[in-house]
Amino acid sequence: MAKRQLNRRQNWRIEKIQGERAARAAKREQHALQELEGGDLGPEQLGLVIAHFGVQVEVEAQDGETAGQVFRCHLRANLPALVTGDRVVWRAGNQGIGVIVAQMPRSTELCRPNNHGQLKPVAANVDLIVIVFAPAPEPHPNLIDRYLVAAEHAGLRPLLLLNKADLINDENGPGLHALLEVYRELGYPLLEVSAHQGDGMQRLQQLLDGHISVFVGQSGVGKSSLVNSLLPDAGTRVGDLSEWSGQGTHTTTTARLYHFPNGGDLIDSPGIREFGLGHVSRDDVEDGFIEFRDLFGTCRFRDCKHDREPGCALLKALDEGRITPQRMNSYRSIIASLTEDSY
Repeated sequence: MAKRQLNRRQNWRIEKIQGERAARAAKREQHALQELEGGDLGPEQLGLVIAHFGVQVEVEAQDGETAGQVFRCHLRANLPALVTGDRVVWRAGNQGIGVIVAQMPRSTELCRPNNHGQLKPVAANVDLIVIVFAPAPEPHPNLIDRYLVAAEHAGLRPLLLLNKADLINDENGPGLHALLEVYRELGYPLLEVSAHQGDGMQRLQQLLDGHISVFVGQSGVGKSSLVNSLLPDAGTRVGDLSEWSGQGTHTTTTARLYHFPNGGDLIDSPGIREFGLGHVSRDDVEDGFIEFRDLFGTCRFRDCKHDREPGCALLKALDEGRITPQRMNSYRSIIASLTEDSY
């Protein structure tokens, strides 16, 4: 069943309606904020954003008598966009509602462009990005490579995680093993687990303990199932694959932060089908292909496009088997999309 395409006027109408709704919500939020600030607010204290809900966020108090408690908070209009993992300064108000008055500096941030080309932070202050994929929906090397480029750009350590390893069979096994072998040879940490059967989950927990991690990946790869296996009390929703498309259904609608008993945090982000890199440069992309680094700058021509040019170091390495066709195709695809990415 083909997805119905919308014309420009229909898209404009949808965006207009969404904009009007957002404006009305912002007006209501500003009114509620004025009422809060017009009353008695508590002293400033530190907090951690553990979830984001449109114009409100959930903040976990980090100090004082309320440490560990969670409060819904409004945002002052002069604040930048906040995301899960942000550290903030907030003040408690009436009926358990608070006001965020300042954002603390971020140590790291994972970003991607939204569908309007505007840069959107996904998670803040993480140090480990867990790239989750599975036998179904079929993993796409280009999406994995995009995450690896984003990780390199953001200064995050990547972990490749194959979930649903129990679904590997004679049909999908050869392709999956070939895919995994490419990344193993490059030295990326890679783990195979099954959230359903529990295989490998103890090792995954050991790798996550002590880190602030974010799960990313396609819809339907089982990120919520992984969270439920790691943290049985989390109770996140789990969805099935769409029957007609084989793609995952979106069950996580907002990034949420969870604490591990032995230390460390985990942010579960909503699943996506594309990951735009319109916010990075060509140099950033090239830096993200770690096996290409020593080759750049060694081609015969300074402006080599690594396509058909004579004396191209990348093409020579490809012919000699020092880089794989999979990674070369992915690199070309990402470079070609830099000016087109909007999601």
